[in-house]
Amino acid sequence: MPEQPPVPEEPPVPEEPPVPEQPASRETHRIAFMASDSETALSALGRLVARYGTVPLDAASVIVALGGDGFMLQTLHATQGLGLPVYGMNCGTIGFLMNEFAEDDLPLRLAAAEEEVVHPLAMHATGRDGTVHRALAINEVALLRAGPQAARLRITINGKVRLEELVCDGALVCTAAGSTAYNYSAHGPILPIGAEVLALTPMAAFRPRRWRGALLPTTATVRFDVLDYEKRPVMADADGRSAGEVAAVEVRSDPAIGHRLLFDPGHGLEERLTREQFL
Repeated sequence: MPEQPPVPEEPPVPEEPPVPEQPASRETHRIAFMASDSETALSALGRLVARYGTVPLDAASVIVALGGDGFMLQTLHATQGLGLPVYGMNCGTIGFLMNEFAEDDLPLRLAAAEEEVVHPLAMHATGRDGTVHRALAINEVALLRAGPQAARLRITINGKVRLEELVCDGALVCTAAGSTAYNYSAHGPILPIGAEVLALTPMAAFRPRRWRGALLPTTATVRFDVLDYEKRPVMADADGRSAGEVAAVEVRSDPAIGHRLLFDPGHGLEERLTREQFL
């Protein structure tokens, strides 16, 4: 029999190049919803959980907070040790730290959100009885008179007395994030994000009557000594955490702690702080 021609070998199939790994996106993040106790927020919570699901905080990669600015501050304080970004949606009366509420396309909004980090103030308050109170404040630390007479405060910056006596209803130290809150109502300046400054603002200053406060670097330590505190009692407050009647309070920025806030593009803190000055 004649020899059969050899069967040609099939060319090897080229291997497909490996598919590069895609970077993680917030679109696939696990959402933990938190809501204030208002009827509006709780109703929104039910609808959003039914639509997107929710996970416990220890399994989440992003937190969505439903409420107003007060609830956002509570959420940031309560979840501080988790290091998770927080995206707020306004279901309250004031929403400077919140995004506009909308039920649609939440995963896409989270994926596109821009992150801003704010560092809190650390308050070290010594009570009249020697008790020490410590607290963190994202907005401000405020000293307020706790009786019918004006407070008398001595102000020391980095160990040097700068104002021997301030007679006033109170005084506060605020961050840039908090500069449009109590500080602004007390006629303090609005601080741009990233300016690395704190505002020291008096409230209803009587003496020196024309003193309007000061801008200080974030590295400054501010000390208030309450003069004549038995006759003119003063309380201290850090974002709603009160320290009762105090004899002295020290305030400084804490760069070791960073709160991660998420905002819709073009609606971050920098834009809001700038817009607030032209209203």
